[in-house]
Amino acid sequence: QVQLVESGGGLVQPGGSLRLSCAASGFTLSNYTMSWYRQVLGKEREVVATITRSGGGTNYADSVKGRFTISRDNAKKTVTLQMTSLKPGDTAMYYCSAINPFTGGNVYWGQGTQVTVSS
Repeated sequence: QVQLVESGGGLVQPGGSLRLSCAASGFTLSNYTMSWYRQVLGKEREVVATITRSGGGTNYADSVKGRFTISRDNAKKTVTLQMTSLKPGDTAMYYCSAINPFTGGNVYWGQGTQVTVSS
């Protein structure tokens, strides 16, 4: 059974940090580009960070550059999003997704983990 399970969300004060994890099972993680997305209720889902199959390439939304870091461990089948200097505007549901590296299409999605940045 294919699964992506996110964890690590929660409530944090502005300026704080969180580390999100995405655990993959039921498929070969190293075959897929992986991305973190976020969505605020009533708004479109937006891509936050992307990492290539080997982990050698990353890309970030302008809004999180310099604050978020995406990484992966294909052997442990995990993808991580380290978030620092969090702002209230980062409040959202965060999802990880496995992406076909040839078509760019989203193949698998997790159920999401909520991040709330508030004092």
